[in-house]
This record gives sequence, C-alpha cells and structure tokens, in this order.
Amino acid sequence: MGIAVAGMDSLSDRASMMREALQKSQTITDNVVSILGSFDSRLSALETAMRPTQIRTHAIRKAHENIDKSLKSAEVILAQFDLSRQAEAKILKGPHEDLEGYLGAIDQLRSNIRFFSSNKNFKNSEGVINHSNTLLAKAISKLEDEFKQRLNSYSKPIEPDRLFDGLPNSLRPSSGSPGNQGEPGGRGPSHNHSEHQNVDLETAVYTPPTLIPPRIIPLLHDLAKQMVRAGHNQQLLKIYKETRSLVLEESLRKLGVEKLGKDDVQKMQWEVLEAKIGNWIHFMRIAVKLLFAGERKVCDEMFEGFDSLSDQCFAEVTASSVSVLLSFGEAIARSKRSPEKLFVLLDMYEIMRELHSEIETIFKGKACNEIRESALGLTKRLAQTAQETFGDFEEAVEKDATKTAVLDGTVHPLTSYVINYVKFLFDYQSTLTQLFQEFETGDGKVSQLASVTMRIMQALQTNLDGKSKQYRDPALTHLFLMNNIHYMVRSVRRSEAKDLLGDDWVQIHRRIVQQHANQYKRNAWQKILQCLSIQGLTSSGGGSSVGDGGNSSGVSRALIKDRSILTGLLALFKIFNMQFEELHQRQSQWTVPDTELRESLRLAVAEVLLPAYRSFLKRFGPLVENGKNPQKYVKYTAEDLERMLGEFFEGKNINEPKR
Repeated sequence: MGIAVAGMDSLSDRASMMREALQKSQTITDNVVSILGSFDSRLSALETAMRPTQIRTHAIRKAHENIDKSLKSAEVILAQFDLSRQAEAKILKGPHEDLEGYLGAIDQLRSNIRFFSSNKNFKNSEGVINHSNTLLAKAISKLEDEFKQRLNSYSKPIEPDRLFDGLPNSLRPSSGSPGNQGEPGGRGPSHNHSEHQNVDLETAVYTPPTLIPPRIIPLLHDLAKQMVRAGHNQQLLKIYKETRSLVLEESLRKLGVEKLGKDDVQKMQWEVLEAKIGNWIHFMRIAVKLLFAGERKVCDEMFEGFDSLSDQCFAEVTASSVSVLLSFGEAIARSKRSPEKLFVLLDMYEIMRELHSEIETIFKGKACNEIRESALGLTKRLAQTAQETFGDFEEAVEKDATKTAVLDGTVHPLTSYVINYVKFLFDYQSTLTQLFQEFETGDGKVSQLASVTMRIMQALQTNLDGKSKQYRDPALTHLFLMNNIHYMVRSVRRSEAKDLLGDDWVQIHRRIVQQHANQYKRNAWQKILQCLSIQGLTSSGGGSSVGDGGNSSGVSRALIKDRSILTGLLALFKIFNMQFEELHQRQSQWTVPDTELRESLRLAVAEVLLPAYRSFLKRFGPLVENGKNPQKYVKYTAEDLERMLGEFFEGKNINEPKR
C-alpha cells in the first residue's frame, strides 16, 4: 500500500513540471509575435517614405529609353538618305562602266521606296518616295537601252559551217550544197533511203551551237529581271523579239532556206523541186535540233524564274522562221499530186515524225501552242497527201497509156519504174505502217502493205497485157510478156517483197513466165518445124504421098517413082532456109535481157529444132547432095543452126555486122 502511494506522488510531480514548461513556452511565443508586429509597422512606414523616389527613378529610365529609340530611328533614316545619295550617284553615272553596281543601286532605290512607304509618319517621306520613283524610272529606261545594246552586240547569225559541226558525221556535207542528199533523178526514186539509216539518225547526237557567250547570259538575266520587276515585260519582249528573230532568220538564210509558196512550187521543174525538198529535210533537222534548240536554251537561261515570259519570247522569236519552213512543206503537201512525189512526201512525213517529240519539248508552253499545232497539222497533211498519191499511183499504173513501143520485146520502162517503186516501198515499211494505221482499216498493218503491193502488181500485169496487143507477131507478144513478168518475179525474189507477197505469188508467176515461153515457141517455131516433117514434104511435093517416111530408103524409092516429090523436097529446103533466115534476122533484134532466161529459151528452141533438123538432113540430105547445086538447098549444118541460135535475143541492130 505504501509503495502505491509513493508512485502516485512521483507522477504528480512530473505533471506539475510539464505545466510549468508549457506556460513558459506560451510566454516566449507571445513576446516574439509582439516584436514581429512592431517590425511590420516600421517596414510599411519605410515603403511609404521610398515610393516617390521609385516613381522618379522609373520616369528617368523611360526617358532614357525613348531618347535611345529616337536616336536609332534618326540613324536609320540618315543611313537611308545616305544610301539614296549613293544610289542616285551610280544611276546618274549610267550602267556602262559598272553594270553590277548600277543593278545594286536600283535594288537600293527599291529598298528606300519600301522603307519610306512603311514610315509615312516621317514628314518628308512622300517627297522622298516621289523622287526615288522618278529616279527608278530613269534607271529602268537606261537599263532597257543597256539590255538592247548588249543583246544586239552578242547576237550574230550562225554560219553554216558552225551548224554543220553540230551534226552527226553521217549528215555533214562533204561538198556542194549543204542539203544535197542525192542527185535529182528522173521518173523513179532518186535518193537512197533505208530504215536502218533513219534509226541511226534518230539516236544520233546533235550539238546545238552557242548562240550567246555563256559569260554574258547572267548579266542579261539580271537586266531582264530588273525590267520584269519594274513591270516592263512588254518592252523586254519587244527588244528580245526584234533582235533575236532577225538573227535567227539570217542564220537560216545563210544556210539556204528560202521563202517559197504554192505558186513557186508549181512553177518549178521536178528535178529542181526534188533537190529543194531534199534540202528542206536537211534544213528542218538543223533548224529544230540545232538552231531552235539553242534558242530555247538561251531563253530558259536568260529568263530563268519567269517561265511564261521565256515561252512567250521563244515563241515570238521563232514564229517567223518556223512559218518559212512549214510553208514550204504545206506548199508541197497541197501541190498537184503526181507519182514521182510519193517518196519525197514519205521523206517529208518521216522527218516531221522524227522531229515531233523534239518540237513538243522545245516549243513547250501555252505561248507555243500555235506553232506545235502547225507542225502537227503539216505532218497529218503530208500523210494524207502521200496516202492519196499512193492511190493515184495504183490507178496510174493500171491506166498508163504510154505509147512508147518496145520494138524488141524487152522489159517495158513502165515495168522497171513500177518495180523500182515496189522495191522502194520496203525502205519505208515503218512509215507506210504508220500511214495505213492512220488512214486504212484491216486485220493487220503489214497485210495492208501486202494487199496494196499485190494490187499494184496486178495493175501492172493488166497494163502489160494491154500493151502486148500492140504487137502483130504473136511470138513477140508472148516474148514481151515473158520478159516483163520474169523481171517482176526476179525483182520480187531478190527483195523484201518476197516475204510480203509470199512464195505462192512467186510460184504462180513463174508458171506464167513458163506459159508465155511455151506460147512463144509454139507461135515462132511451129511453122518451120512443119517443114522438117513428112507432112511438110507431102504438102510441098505436088500431091503425091510418101509412105510412112520411116527411113530414107523408103523415101528414096518413093522419089524414084515420083520426081515431083524431089522437086517438093528441094522447095522444102528452100522454104526452111528462107524461114530460118527470116527468124534469125528478126529475132536476133529481139531482146531477152536476163542472161539465164535468154540461154534457157535458146536451149528450149535448140532442143526442138536441132534434133528435127538433123533427122531431116539425115533422111533427105544425101538425095539433095546427089542433085545439081546441093549447097543452094542444104545451106546449113546443125552446128550452123546452133551457132546462129546463139545470136537470137541479143537486141542487135539490123545494120550491125554478123558475128
């Protein structure tokens, strides 16, 4: 019990101590709060006392800032005035001595105008702007003169030799006229043309000449840019057109380009016109691939950044030159059609097709629309005229009424002319394919060419049949047809036409040749061969019959019994001699121009004539030799006949001495 009381007293003491400690802490806190309260009142008083000083200090700082800003503005304005004076001095001096400095002065003027336009609160800004604009107008006017003078100074016509240097080697002229691609011919095609050559030309490299020195282009570009910025586009276009178009026209004139219209073309002889067409084809390549390409490059570089202006300038500069070139093509396409124009029309069509992609590229843009359309229009017109001429040719072949007689039965000029055409057709296969694709309908383009070729060949045969009727001698009629159809067959076999017409066509016409050869033999030799038969003897012997004529002894016995048969036999020898001599004289003037055919025909005659003559001579020769003047009747041996047959079909003149 005593221990519990002692514990309670200890706890009571500790609680008393804690209460005392808390009371002291509260007293300290109250004292600190009182001290802080006194500080707050003092600070408020101090802030109130310093506020006027702070206001004065802020006002002074603001004033300094305004002064600095005004000074800077004044400096900028003074600097602009100083730059304006410098720019004015350079502009008044002109662009000749220092073009770059002059262009810089113009830029500075524009900068000053922009500056004062954005600082209208400056009381003299309006006057400064007006003065600068007046000065800028004078500067641009001088700039136009400088652009014109420099462009004119460096724009010179290009000599033909410089243009030729830009051509592929195969197109560079070796001598004579620059466009001389071949000698003018007569009735048939006169130039060499090949599809392979065209492919080579399409892939060949052309090097356009430098029309204006490269170092001058940037300066002209800067001048042009200033004129454009000043809104002087039309003045710039006028200056560029007047200068460059004349130079371009003069370059073409030096090359040989002439301004020719339909009336001029109609008056020309064909040989002259054909040469001019060949030159025109050459000129078109040079103009498009070299001159116009070079001019396009100049325009693009000089007016870089102004595409529409570049296109417009190029169109204006080239319009006249393009017109001169295309007008000649139009004159040819619209001139009177004739067969000899077919191949030059195809040549002209080919060059327009070859140049089409380059024309589309070089004459790009809306401004060149008319030029592109004119070129495309000429291409289509040439194609149409060529196609119509092709049809005319087929009709002309069938209806050719040439009265030129081929007295010796050789190949008619019409045949060689037509065959030359057919052979040349295959040098233009891709071109004709294009034509048929545009104007014809059919299962296939190649079959169209085959169909047209067959029709031409048939038209030729029809015409030859008509011409063969001019001959009074049926043998010569068949010789003529044999020669001409053989020429057709041989020409087809040796050309690409064989692949197109086919082996069937060749075989059919070879049989026709053989048929005419057989008809020739029948008509020329049937009568004389009858002289060498027993029937000939009986028909010439006065009416008596000679057994079966199986051997000479039988005939001899018959002759002994009937002297009239001997008389007939002698007459028969005379008839044979006379007929053979007549055939020899006439047919040695006839012609079979093909060596193989000529030898074949001689052999065919010999195979019939010589055995019959040998047999006749063997039977009746001894009887005649026993009579008077045997050499008068038996004038020729079989060998003599064979030798004389070797003179047939040589086309000998009647007065030409015998071999």
